[in-house]
Amino acid sequence: MGRTTTDPEKLAKQERRAQMQELLKDYNIKDMADINELFKEMVGTVLENGLDAEMDEELGYSKYDYKTRDTDNYRNGHSKKTMRTSFGEMELNVPRDRNGEFEPQIIKKQQTSLSGDIEEKIISMYAKGMTTGDIEEHIQEIYGLDVSDTTVSRITDKILPVAKEWQRRPLENIYAVVFMDAIHYHVRKEGSIVKKGVS
Repeated sequence: MGRTTTDPEKLAKQERRAQMQELLKDYNIKDMADINELFKEMVGTVLENGLDAEMDEELGYSKYDYKTRDTDNYRNGHSKKTMRTSFGEMELNVPRDRNGEFEPQIIKKQQTSLSGDIEEKIISMYAKGMTTGDIEEHIQEIYGLDVSDTTVSRITDKILPVAKEWQRRPLENIYAVVFMDAIHYHVRKEGSIVKKGVS
């Protein structure tokens, strides 16, 4: 007869593994495409729950708790939003409020991608000297997003005025510069040898 473990960490790990096995069986997972779809559903559920929690915070009361309502603003259903993710396109239900004041933070109003701020990534790659064709290929490879040469150019054009303005800025008459240098000696201090810097 096998020995049973009483280590709580091992028991928790075994329980999680059993739950995962059950989940895979329930969802009839056969290949990586099925796992990808499962991850997409899980991420979507987490995001929708987070958006609902943000709405609760915004309005000051939870969905069915009308007694504590202390605002003239209230929920006004959901709107569909398609997000591009590393798992593929995902449709989310984003909560709305009657007054249109709700500004979600998990997924901002104009955000269409969960792969980080693509524009920032493109600008960073452009600043490092990559061509627009290289950037397009890189974005496609990593994020699975089709970003045309034109889109990359449009995005990089945003930083050109800022870069040119910085290059044309007037120089100061005087710049303070401090040089610090020291020679390091081995000296005896309280019975041990230590390094001391002498400038």
